[in-house]
Amino acid sequence: MFLTISTTGTAERPATDLGFLLHKHPGKTQAFSTSHGTAHVFYPEATDERCTAGLLLEVDPVALVRRGQGKGQGGTPDAALAQYVNDRPYAASSLLAVALSGVFRSALKGQCAARPELPDEVRPLRIEIPVLPARGGAELVRRLFGPLGWESVTATPVALDETFPEWGDSRYVRLVLEGELRLSDALRGLYVLLPVLDDSKHYWIAPDEVDKLLRAGDGWLAEHPESGLITSRYLARHKRLTQDALERLELVRLAEADGSEVEELDNAVDEGNDTEERPVPLAVLRREAILTALGAAGAARVLDLGCGQGQLVQALLKDPAYTEIVGVDVSVRALNIAAKRLRLERMGERQSSRVRLTQGSLAYTDKRLVGYDAAVLSEVIEHLDLERLPALEYAVFGSARPRTVLVTTPNVEYNVRWETLPAGHVRHGDHRFEWTREEFRAWAGDVASRHGYSVAHLPVGDDDPEVGPPTQMAVFTLNTATAGTDTPKEGEEA
Repeated sequence: MFLTISTTGTAERPATDLGFLLHKHPGKTQAFSTSHGTAHVFYPEATDERCTAGLLLEVDPVALVRRGQGKGQGGTPDAALAQYVNDRPYAASSLLAVALSGVFRSALKGQCAARPELPDEVRPLRIEIPVLPARGGAELVRRLFGPLGWESVTATPVALDETFPEWGDSRYVRLVLEGELRLSDALRGLYVLLPVLDDSKHYWIAPDEVDKLLRAGDGWLAEHPESGLITSRYLARHKRLTQDALERLELVRLAEADGSEVEELDNAVDEGNDTEERPVPLAVLRREAILTALGAAGAARVLDLGCGQGQLVQALLKDPAYTEIVGVDVSVRALNIAAKRLRLERMGERQSSRVRLTQGSLAYTDKRLVGYDAAVLSEVIEHLDLERLPALEYAVFGSARPRTVLVTTPNVEYNVRWETLPAGHVRHGDHRFEWTREEFRAWAGDVASRHGYSVAHLPVGDDDPEVGPPTQMAVFTLNTATAGTDTPKEGEEA
C-alpha cells in the first residue's frame, strides 16, 4: 500500500516545512513496525519549491492472520481459512489508515513541537493513492472527498487487466486529491474514508470506535452530506454503534449551529444612535440569573450540561465558592474552543484542579455526573427533538439527580418583540421547538413530579406585561425525601 503527500513552496515559505509537520526528516529514510507489517517513510523530492513524502506499507499476511487470533472477519474457521486462499490485493484500506495514524500521529492531531505555528497554516497539497478500493465506484469517491474542501478530486478507474481492456474496470481507482487545506484536516479525512471506501476493517469493531470516528470527524463529519453512509461503513454496519454515533453527530450539529444563542437577537440594539446606552445582552443577563440562582442554592460542585464554548464555566471559575466545575458537551470542537477560552494549558495547578471539560451525550446516563450540587441546562432542551426529551430528563433528573437543576429556554411569546425576527419563525433554525410560558410550566411540573423535585419559575430579561420575558428559567430543587432514589441499574441507559 502506498500514498504520497506533496506540497509546493517558496524560499520564504519552503515546501520542506512538510518535514516538520510530519515529524519526519526529509533527508532520511525511516521504517516503523506496525501490528501487520512495516511502514516506510521517505522523500522522493525535497526542495524549497516542492516536497513529496511517501508512505509505503508492507503487509505481513501471516501477522495479519495471527493478530486476528485465528478468526477471520466473519468469526468462523472458514473465514480464517479464506485469509490464506483468497487473492485479495493489499490496496489502501483500514491497514493503511492505522499506519497513517501511527506514523503521522502528531500531524494527524495538528501538533508540531518544533514549529507550533505550522499546523494551522493552509497550504497547497496533493495526495495520491495509486490503488484505492471503491465499493460504490468513482462517483462515490468524489461524493465523499468533495465536501472536505478539495478543489480537485480525481478518481480514475483501474482496469482489471490492461492486456485485456474488454474485461472492463476493476472496483479500484487511482485517487488524486488537490487543493489548499491544513495537513491535519487532510489526514483526518483519509483516516476515516480509507476503510469506508473499502467497506471493510481488519480488526474487530468495539464501542471505542465511535469515539475514534467522532474525534477524526470533528469539524466536518456532522455536516457531511454522506455522514450516514460514512458512519455505517466505518462502524462495519454495527447497528447499535451506528445509531449511537449518528445521535451524537446530530447533537454536534445542533451545538455548532447554535453556539450559546442567536447573537443578533441577544445583542439587538439601535445601531443608528450610538449615543444611547446599549442594553445588556440577553446572554449576559442569562448568565447573571444562573449565577444568582446557583448562589442562592449554595452550590459548590456544578455541572454545565451543554457547556458549548465555556462562557458559563469561565464565569463560575471567577468565584472561589465553586470548588468543582464540570463542562459537558457532545462537540469536541466546542470543548476545544472552551479550553482555549479558559487557557487551561496555562492555568495554575490549583485553579485547573477546579475545572474539567468532558465530552458526553445528554441523552445517555453517565455515572461521572452523579453526586453534584447543581446542574445547568442553559438553552439546551429546545435543540432536541421532542421524542428525545424523555431520555435527557431521565439522564439528568433520574440518574445524575443533582440537588438543584436550572433549565433556561426561549419564551416563544416574546418573539413578537424581536423586530428582526420574521413572524412565525423561531429564534434559530436549529430550534426544534420554542415553548410558551404555559407549555414550559407544564413540562417542568411533570418532570418535577415524576422525579421527586419541586420547581419554581423565574423571568430572565425584561418581563413584558403582555408576553413575558425573553427567556424563562425553571429552578428544580430535589425533595429531601426522594434524594437517592430513581437511580439506574448498572449499565442502564436512558
